[in-house]
Amino acid sequence: MTHAMLKGSNVPLDTAAVRAVLRWTPGPGVPDVDASALLLGPSGRVRSDEDFVFYNQPRHPSGLVRRLPKKRVAEGLTDTVEADLAGLDVSVDRVVIAASSDGGTFRSVSDLRILLYDAVAGAERKPLALFDVTAETGEETAVICGELYRRGDGWKFRAVGQGYPTGLVGLATDFGISVDEDAAAAQDAAQDAQGPVFPEAGAVTGSPATGSHDPDLDRTVVHTPVPPQPTVPPMPDRAPAYGYPQQPVNAPAPAYGYPQQPVNAPAPSYGYPQPVAAAEQNPAPEFRMPPMGPQFIQQ
Repeated sequence: MTHAMLKGSNVPLDTAAVRAVLRWTPGPGVPDVDASALLLGPSGRVRSDEDFVFYNQPRHPSGLVRRLPKKRVAEGLTDTVEADLAGLDVSVDRVVIAASSDGGTFRSVSDLRILLYDAVAGAERKPLALFDVTAETGEETAVICGELYRRGDGWKFRAVGQGYPTGLVGLATDFGISVDEDAAAAQDAAQDAQGPVFPEAGAVTGSPATGSHDPDLDRTVVHTPVPPQPTVPPMPDRAPAYGYPQQPVNAPAPAYGYPQQPVNAPAPSYGYPQPVAAAEQNPAPEFRMPPMGPQFIQQ
């Protein structure tokens, strides 16, 4: 007889091993669904990371909990977790059966249900219990479908249906799995796909290499980089005579208002005609004036 279960209900199990089958209807826009299992101690957390059975670790080291390959059946797709309850260590108090979606939320997953079979009797038998898993908010990317738990000397199954919007990583972290390295790898992959991100002018960052540290604010301020400046040509040894043609380097100052003097010429006498060289004087030094006229002859 199959027990159609409601959320929160439970049924006793009279078998030493069970097969928990997740089944859903595939189609366009429907994300893929993966089954997983967590072996929990009395504290409600895993004893080590090895107690997490999922697609990257499909078999527990004890071999008593394992994930089987997916199958296509007439009703849809299935993903299965098998557990040997009789052989589990007494330190294992619960086995959580979960589902995670890849490529979307459980809003897009139709007809998701968990079916619990007696693994000893074989697949031909009807399921011991079934539970239709529905999304509560539609934003779940992981959900606890049900859990196997000890009760006295036997085991029971409870229908849970608790969703997580943080996916399989959030669910595993909640039960004590260390996923720091996996989360960092996912973040790096996302950043590589996005490309480098440059801080805006005046932005604050925690990296000391990108700015100067302000001890009052206890943070690092990124300064806006200064663009390259044009190269300024070297200035001549003396300032130019503005308004006149440029003089050669080391040329004497011009005589303003008069024709330019040759190099090494004496300084001009401003307001008077310029002196000429002695060789060019006119008349020559030996020149004598002719005698005066008769009117100037002394008697």
